[in-house]
Amino acid sequence: MDIVESVSKRTFSGSSGTYNVQALELAAARERSKLKGFNITVRFLDDTEHEFHVGKRCKGSVIMDQVYQHLELVEKDYFGLQYSENGSAPNVNKPELMRWLDPSKPIKKQLNNCQYPLYFRVKFYVSDPSKLQEEYTRYQFCLQIRRDILEGRLVLAPSTAILLASYTVQAELGDYQPEEHGPNYLSSIQLIPGQCEEMEKKIAELHKLHKGQSPAQAEFNFLDHAKRIEMYGVELHKTRDNTNREIQLGVTHMGLVVFQNNIKINTFSWSKIMKISFKRKQFFIQLIRELSEDYDTLLGFNMESYRSSKTLWKACVEHHTFFRLDSPKVKRKFPFSLGSKFTYSGRTEFQTVADVKRRGKLERKFVRSPSKQLVRPVPPIEEKGKGILAPGRPPRPYDNKVTSLGAKEPRKAWADDSQLSDDDGGFLERTLEGPFSPGGRVLSYVDEEIPSPTSNGLYDTPPYSASHSPTSQITDETLVTITLHPEEGKYGFNVKGGTSRDVPILVSRVAPNTPADKCTPRLSEGDQVIQINGVDVSHALHEDVVMLIHRARGTSDGKLVLVVKPNVLYAGMEEFEEPPYQYVPVGELQRPPSPENALEQSMLLLADGLASGALIARYEMLYRKHPELTCDVSLESKNINKNRYRDISPYDSTRVILKNAPSGDYINANYVNMKINGTDIINKYIATQGPLQSTCEDFWQMILEEKCNLIVMLTTLIERGRAKCHKYWPNVGETLTMQNVIIQCVGETTDESGSFIFRDFSLTDVKNNTEWNLKHIQYVAWPDHGVPDSPALFLSFTEKVREARKGDAPVVVHCSAGIGRTGVLVLMETALCLIEAGEPVYPLEIVKTMREQRAMMIQNASQYRFVCESVHTAYLQTIGDEAKLFR
Repeated sequence: MDIVESVSKRTFSGSSGTYNVQALELAAARERSKLKGFNITVRFLDDTEHEFHVGKRCKGSVIMDQVYQHLELVEKDYFGLQYSENGSAPNVNKPELMRWLDPSKPIKKQLNNCQYPLYFRVKFYVSDPSKLQEEYTRYQFCLQIRRDILEGRLVLAPSTAILLASYTVQAELGDYQPEEHGPNYLSSIQLIPGQCEEMEKKIAELHKLHKGQSPAQAEFNFLDHAKRIEMYGVELHKTRDNTNREIQLGVTHMGLVVFQNNIKINTFSWSKIMKISFKRKQFFIQLIRELSEDYDTLLGFNMESYRSSKTLWKACVEHHTFFRLDSPKVKRKFPFSLGSKFTYSGRTEFQTVADVKRRGKLERKFVRSPSKQLVRPVPPIEEKGKGILAPGRPPRPYDNKVTSLGAKEPRKAWADDSQLSDDDGGFLERTLEGPFSPGGRVLSYVDEEIPSPTSNGLYDTPPYSASHSPTSQITDETLVTITLHPEEGKYGFNVKGGTSRDVPILVSRVAPNTPADKCTPRLSEGDQVIQINGVDVSHALHEDVVMLIHRARGTSDGKLVLVVKPNVLYAGMEEFEEPPYQYVPVGELQRPPSPENALEQSMLLLADGLASGALIARYEMLYRKHPELTCDVSLESKNINKNRYRDISPYDSTRVILKNAPSGDYINANYVNMKINGTDIINKYIATQGPLQSTCEDFWQMILEEKCNLIVMLTTLIERGRAKCHKYWPNVGETLTMQNVIIQCVGETTDESGSFIFRDFSLTDVKNNTEWNLKHIQYVAWPDHGVPDSPALFLSFTEKVREARKGDAPVVVHCSAGIGRTGVLVLMETALCLIEAGEPVYPLEIVKTMREQRAMMIQNASQYRFVCESVHTAYLQTIGDEAKLFR
């Protein structure tokens, strides 16, 4: 035994060598096993599939990179790979079964069975498609949203579904071509759930309107409308609130949203949320404390399981990091704390956008996959009004790989149509109507002209020949003359009425992109036709009017001269007036957590509200008329004709009462006083309508009695051919004499931009023989409907008003009705004063204060959005100016 040991020591000592055969064999086996790996099938948004080979120990990032390379996807961070534990496809009814592949974890630890496919999907729905630089990225988003619609994940109105479907058709088929696209050319394409023949007709009509749009343009318009849908990008998670009521929570780019029966009932923006947590089956949201509270608001929700609770929590972490942070690398405050250490490991949206801008756009063409086929039984079941969805057709023999295609020559969308309806004024054979029509007019209160469908971004208006351009002129304040020349044999409007000689002829419909739509002023639904080519038709029968229109179209130039009375359909009709009561949610005005940074926090809330759309949603829920305030005096028979518009009446409690006016004490005007919090300042206004010829003396009597020294005019006299305000002042060097006051215009200047006109008046009180000076500032660059082009010019105008304000006398502000643009100016000046005082600005609270003094102040959502954007711009300018002082 001793000999063996001594030999062994001598043998393996000194100059010797070893070779570990077993260890190397095991290592080689492990390497071979790793190289073998396994195949994973990925199913793409166009229903194509591809197999990818990965090693057994690879992390999720490996296969994700392979997928992105396969698609040659640049803006890849918006997308992810989903899988389910049981191999099922994404299911709208069971979203809790789906998991997102984590790029930082091994694939084998995440997939129970690698035979199950992965699903390539949009993970982060962009808030604005203009952020997507690549056409190919937008195409993938379109595929995802179409799938969301067909699978019932994205709930939307039928009219919106039809509009989106029309953009899909334009992107896939190009311009409408009558010789190629027969009456049922859409019947084999699966576009929307419950697709039926009536819907396809409406899609086809909209398809015709998209002529000239390239696939990329059609897809951008598709996304631009899809982003406004309430459930866009929201994957609902089932839960119950503290009353055990069934609700759903969804995570979006702007925060958490709460739905009940697919109706949004609440929104918690990221700036309002302090902390999100979960414990077992409970999910918690801790909100920032409000000024009136001495405790933090903690909301609890009961999820279906621990797994669903954690899935929702992880979605919150990822969405907040992706959309709100510049970089995901945020140090944990307590690195050794208990609980989940999960973080988002990809790039943020900020990094993605910056990287793509640095690289520049990749100009490339690719093949778009077709929509699925829709197979119907023969004959179709029309009584149910729905088609039957069939499995999609096999994909074309190509996938999403980049390829070169020749550009397709645009085709004409409008075809000759000799068949005319019996009430045709040169319109389409069939037109959109009813609840599916996105071009249908929404009645609003009248300060702004109701825009045509071509002016709201829904349709592109092509240029038209100057020789055929429609013209118009004003005959007086109530009648308008419009001259039309046909395009493609059509004028573009329908008429109704004339069933007897006592029933007026009214314009019932106006088609977009036609002479009737493009004329100035636009021929509008509800206009009464008084004359046709010099023939009086105020008491004509319907068939006589149709004959006159046909006769005009048959002449060599097709000239049609109409004299119309504007919008008689809407004048004084009770069913279109504002309902007396409207629900106002409690607590819609959110406040910051502490007085020190109250202004800053209010601006954060404002920015979030603008980005998410929540700001507009809350505005639209606010009453227009205060339910407890009356307007009885305005409805008295002696005063009705003093109102420019039947719908716009001053509250009795705040109306201006004239003392010595020859025609009585009534004028359509209200006192509006705006207190500036944190100061002793009260900005006083008189909000009034643009004077009529018959109320001009009442207007100047009000100026006299109130000793006003500033008038702000926010309209021109004529807009789109319609009288908006009577010229109530004299020309330069001339004098206007009233019973109690004499007005002389002593000067008039225009600013360099041509946007503002400044006038100086001298007023004489006849009875007291006293004089004083008065300034008149007119904003002439505000569009006839809508909002100014940018906040900068409007802010400059508001500053001019502030500089001209003197003393304690109220500033008289008017537009046409004295509610829309008038309210925008009052809100803007109020906000500027609050910012100067370092006080928080809550625009909705300001609107509410104004509407308690004059009904309907700030008339529509576009005006409210614009003034909120202007307030935020002014705040950013203030911060910039302060920063310069400390440099």
